[in-house]
Amino acid sequence: MIHQVKTIWKDNMAFDSQIGNHTVRTDATEPMGDDSGASPKKLLLASLAGCTGIDVVSLLRKMRVPFTNFEMDLDADLTEEHPQVYSEIRINYKIFGTQLDKEKVKKAIDLSKNKYCGVSAMLERNSPIKYTIEYIEESL
Repeated sequence: MIHQVKTIWKDNMAFDSQIGNHTVRTDATEPMGDDSGASPKKLLLASLAGCTGIDVVSLLRKMRVPFTNFEMDLDADLTEEHPQVYSEIRINYKIFGTQLDKEKVKKAIDLSKNKYCGVSAMLERNSPIKYTIEYIEESL
């Protein structure tokens, strides 16, 4: 399978990438750009979140683990030297529900990280990915 993206320079430092039926804008912040789109490096973090999120939700459904909400907060350390890369990425998974099965949630996250998420596999070759899990119990 081949993935294709067409990217067109729009103005100043802004680029529009056509990804299937979706257009994604990237741009630099001021003073270089106009901040009209997301930072390319931060889009890597969003791609990681989307990839692992899809895995985790799919796996939790297959494991019949009920939950009411699911969120992730990601942050990463950027090196000082050029090319600036992420030296470490951290994901905080937040799972909401009643009587959450913590073992199954952890298993789903581990399977995403170590087996299914291709974005995680690609990024981890350069940047260690660490995670924490918050279990947020909601009352009935």
